[in-house]
Amino acid sequence: MRKLILSAIAVAVFCFLCMAASGARTMRLRASLREAAAADENRSIVVGDLTRNYLLHVPKLLPSSGKAPLVLVLHGGGGRDWNMPGFTHFDDLADEEGFFVAYPDSYNRNWNDTRGMSTADDVAFIRALIDELARSHPIDSRRVYATGISNGGFFSNRLACDLTDKIGAIASIAATMPETLVPVCKPSRPISVMFIQGTKDPLVPINGGNIGFQLGRSRGQNISLADAVKFWRTQDRISSQPIEENLPDHVDDGTHVRRETWSGGKDNTEVIVYTVEGGGHTWPGGPQYLPKLIVGVASQNLDATHAIWEFFKKHFLGI
Repeated sequence: MRKLILSAIAVAVFCFLCMAASGARTMRLRASLREAAAADENRSIVVGDLTRNYLLHVPKLLPSSGKAPLVLVLHGGGGRDWNMPGFTHFDDLADEEGFFVAYPDSYNRNWNDTRGMSTADDVAFIRALIDELARSHPIDSRRVYATGISNGGFFSNRLACDLTDKIGAIASIAATMPETLVPVCKPSRPISVMFIQGTKDPLVPINGGNIGFQLGRSRGQNISLADAVKFWRTQDRISSQPIEENLPDHVDDGTHVRRETWSGGKDNTEVIVYTVEGGGHTWPGGPQYLPKLIVGVASQNLDATHAIWEFFKKHFLGI
């Protein structure tokens, strides 16, 4: 009995130390993210009766044409705009490639992606944000893109449905499509779409189901990755078979990446999928922001930020 009690105490102490270490890492990460965001401009606009906030990163050098693309980077549920510059390192890439980055902030830390997480008119916010930046900065209106993780990825899909006159392409990370979005999605034109999804995402199941169920609550349902791909292929009138590639591993972290490309859609649209075998509810190439037990593995065998930009820069609004 004494040995059993001592073992139980040892396990409890170990768990406490693990939680303490995780908490310390989280605090250090939070401080690092705030430091990265401090380099960007804090801005706001009024949309309806709400003041909406966002961060803006202006590239160090603009293209010789004088106008530059704009990438909108959307945080996940419970997140904030300041989470995303350091989380994705889009600022560094924007300086290298010459494009603007905006990090919008949701009204109640959740985007209105049709699951009822927010009642704010976020589509109107993004439309107003794009128009405002086009007036105040040399933005190439044919090259405006949206990407996001989790709730931000789901909302990126909604923007592809409702804001296709403004958005050139979208990329969704750790998110397929909400079931509630599919029947109301009526894009005004074909649009290129990218998905990056982990096979062991514990919060957004790759085969569809209850979102966030593993945390003891469901935040609606998502359709499977396969069905989301089928939906956008239908919208883009893509009938070709995919080109499949297994990407090389860079590190031994238990993950492997497969890329599938469906091309030949109307207006040169395409659908690209990066399936991260063993990957979790994370931004590949980004930090392990929560313990693996909660969100799964943050794969380092794919730099999602670079992959997204390589995809975006091939697509123009109306081309």
